[in-house]
Amino acid sequence: MNRIFTSLLILFAFFSVGSAQSYIKTDLGIKTSINKIAYEIQFFSPSIARVVKWPEESCFNKESLSVTRKPQHTNLNVSINGENLILKSDELIVHLNTKSGTVSFETTSGQPLLKEKQAGAEFTAFNDAGNATYNISQSFALEKHEAIYGLGILQNGKMIQRDLEVHMIQNNTQDFIPFFQSNKGYGLFWDNYSPTIFSDNQEQTTFSSEVGDGIDYYFMYGENADGVVAQMRELTGQVPMFPLWTYGYWQSRERYKSQDETVGVVKKYRELGVPLDGIIQDWRYWGNNYLWNAMEFLNEEFYDPQKMVNNVHNLNAHMIISIWNSFGPETKPYRELDSIDALMDFKTWPESGSFKWPPNPDYPSGVRVYDAYNPEARDIYWKYLNKGIFSLGIDGFWIDSSEPDHFDPKPSDFDNQTYLGSFRKVRNAYPLMTVGGVYKHQREVTSDKRVFILTRSVFAGQQRYGANTWSGDVVASWDALRKQISGGLNLTLCGVPHYNSDIGGFFLWDYQNPLQNADYRELYARWVQFGTFCPMMRSHGADAPREIYQFGKKGEPVYDAIEKYINLRYSLLPYIYSTSWDVTANQSSMMRPLVMDFPSDKKALNIDDQYMFGKSILVCPVTKSMYNKDGQADFSTIKKRKLYLPSGTKWIDFWTGETVEGGQTIAKETPIDIMPLYVKAGSVIPIGPDVQYAEEKPWNNLEIRVYKGADGEFTLYEDENDNYNYEKGLYSTIKFIWDDSENTLIISDRKGRFPGMLTDREFKIVMISGKNNLDSEHIIPVKYSGRRTSMNL
Repeated sequence: MNRIFTSLLILFAFFSVGSAQSYIKTDLGIKTSINKIAYEIQFFSPSIARVVKWPEESCFNKESLSVTRKPQHTNLNVSINGENLILKSDELIVHLNTKSGTVSFETTSGQPLLKEKQAGAEFTAFNDAGNATYNISQSFALEKHEAIYGLGILQNGKMIQRDLEVHMIQNNTQDFIPFFQSNKGYGLFWDNYSPTIFSDNQEQTTFSSEVGDGIDYYFMYGENADGVVAQMRELTGQVPMFPLWTYGYWQSRERYKSQDETVGVVKKYRELGVPLDGIIQDWRYWGNNYLWNAMEFLNEEFYDPQKMVNNVHNLNAHMIISIWNSFGPETKPYRELDSIDALMDFKTWPESGSFKWPPNPDYPSGVRVYDAYNPEARDIYWKYLNKGIFSLGIDGFWIDSSEPDHFDPKPSDFDNQTYLGSFRKVRNAYPLMTVGGVYKHQREVTSDKRVFILTRSVFAGQQRYGANTWSGDVVASWDALRKQISGGLNLTLCGVPHYNSDIGGFFLWDYQNPLQNADYRELYARWVQFGTFCPMMRSHGADAPREIYQFGKKGEPVYDAIEKYINLRYSLLPYIYSTSWDVTANQSSMMRPLVMDFPSDKKALNIDDQYMFGKSILVCPVTKSMYNKDGQADFSTIKKRKLYLPSGTKWIDFWTGETVEGGQTIAKETPIDIMPLYVKAGSVIPIGPDVQYAEEKPWNNLEIRVYKGADGEFTLYEDENDNYNYEKGLYSTIKFIWDDSENTLIISDRKGRFPGMLTDREFKIVMISGKNNLDSEHIIPVKYSGRRTSMNL
């Protein structure tokens, strides 16, 4: 009887008007079939629609690795107009042509957004390691002058990702996310994890993937770039807070070879009085390559790892350590993973058991990558990581080779069977799975220490796992420096806000004696300046050490420039930490491509070497050599860097206080210690105290800079700096509101509270307009006890 009743319901759910195609209305949208292709359109929210297609003779059943949002019931109006089946929510209209099968999207006011190409969906039978499936492809028609952004971290130096072809297979220096967003205010996520080709030309824009039981993509409408980022995070996960100390300065090298050397670097920074919050221990602390990634300190040079960690902590610094996704054959994790058939078989790093270069094939290392798709394997991975590393008090993890390394790939390599099918089927999601495994396990162990993971690769949704992605082992050059800017900005536009690069570049192949090379020393100083305005400021690389004292001493131009920007980073910590809260609470972004804040300024849309850091500071890195003359540093003549000031606002020179109108290109003097920085008129920026590490002093005497010329506001965020109590509401915010026409600053009532919170403090207000060198005579002290304060300035 129940079956008969269900069948009747299905029959009554069919609709047919005139010659239009029949369809089934579901709780989320519709199902239908056109030209032997099954279609399902689901609304996950009023602004997000999922489109799924598959050949009728097969079936499609998939649980997304990236998408965490469960579809919510959305009020939909479903109608038929001629050949078009129309689904309309409060935010979005989706058209399905019941004759051609093409899907198109438009706003509720009828503005076209995106349309599939006619006959743009392709399914080609494919044998995936014994599993009958398809190569799949879907093409779209973009407007001729439409700008699109995203696709992950590409080393192509492009801001707008048009007129190109990208082969998406995760690798060392490029991270691929099959997502783009348009300056028309929409985004598209191609939910597929197999090797994929993204291509864009005058005819069409296409995603083509090697493996897929069906075509599966999400269309989201956010009105603008921030809105699209918000929708992508609604779909794939929100961003947790990082600890305050992660935003300080980090020193690393390939590699510190003993615990005495590691601790000695921290001591040296403390002796020099140069701020430092963290040291990173790179590989081989485990010993030889047969013990690769043993997750134990088996190298005799690390004779007392607990003492090493304690010594670093006693110097008021933190420590993160390199871990990998592969294991040597003599390690305990290898043996246990092998016992459950959770090790894959393809060529990875290191290739030889010997440290010598090139690798000796007569002595293969036997190192194998683990199956991060297997939940039991992730449990084993964490068991050894927790016991051998985390239990020592290590503060975070550097998951290297998280793509993972795959050398000389053969088609048969992709036939490796993982817990979720062939390696080919899930290849590009590997970093998401391995990073997610560490995050979830640490959250289960403790809420007192926030997860912090530095990782070399990324996939859609990874922002939910406390990870900061760096751009891989790039070869140092001026061109490479510039490409890191657009790479990080396009990652931001995929919804992933935490990015950094190896300051100075990883490999120094183009430089002999780099520490004595004037061109490299200048490049390193400029990279430090760029790194100051990234979510993580981290110096690292091979071929030469990178500590500040390797670049001279106090009083010398390059040393002084490096020190200046490390100190600048620390002075901006209240601004940076509050911005990080804006990312977590309001789905904002830290590195902001100009399209985010100036979408109507056409000159700003394709600028690849400038960006906003937070919503107030325009950053203009210097990406060309200026002071290298015949191999010698020559600072006798000050050079200039041309830059564009976006229209619609006034800009205040961060260094001089001079006000400049937007909408023009200017030339700014750039001596070795000046990177052009401009503050948007109306900004309120908190400046922190001089410190040697992030938590050395309380923020009880912050300088509050008010940049006149427009109305503005800023919310100062504070919490306990390193636990998850903020998720329980234990934090405070103080909003500063500047009324430019009334010359009035309002400090609002403090909202919220947390243990150890400052209840009484003083703010030092500094007004900046016109020419202003921030002399002490411009400082106005204000006592604040949490109650609203208004002052006419």
